[in-house]
Amino acid sequence: MKLESLPNGLTILRIIFAFLLLAIILYGKWILPPPIHPSWINYFACLVFCLASITDFFDGFIARSFNVSSIFGEIFDPLADKLLMLSALIGLLVWNRADVWAVFLILSREFFITGLRVVAASKGIKVAASNLGKYKTGLQITAIAFLLMDYSFANMTLWLAVVLTLYSGYDYVKMYAKAR
Repeated sequence: MKLESLPNGLTILRIIFAFLLLAIILYGKWILPPPIHPSWINYFACLVFCLASITDFFDGFIARSFNVSSIFGEIFDPLADKLLMLSALIGLLVWNRADVWAVFLILSREFFITGLRVVAASKGIKVAASNLGKYKTGLQITAIAFLLMDYSFANMTLWLAVVLTLYSGYDYVKMYAKAR
């Protein structure tokens, strides 16, 4: 695989991982007879989610470090990110491990800001990823991993992620308004 296509390959892998994660969660919920929910399902789901999250870091790192970008990457990288978060958060709702409002607020912000960035791009305005957005992603990943492992403090971490998610969304709206 050429270096130029490696970030795209990692993006495709993340999309596959997103569907695999949802399949694992659904298997754990509806295929295994109640009350069986072995801990290996938690570990496996968390492993798949963490591997998918790592691909997000590496595809961006490689693309920036070696200045390799593509139209495919510009379109599908953010889509893969949203698909992974959507799969994980919907799966956590299926497992009754996440508060519906927390999931609603996170997903609403994600799709609103994605739409805002699309509108901005259509007007020739670039709303770049901010450090706050990167911290938000890191905290979301941490919270989801904790929830997949069913740690007792995981919901507190999720609500911290909600606060940072909403604040970073506000920050993006401010950047867009300033760039107009």
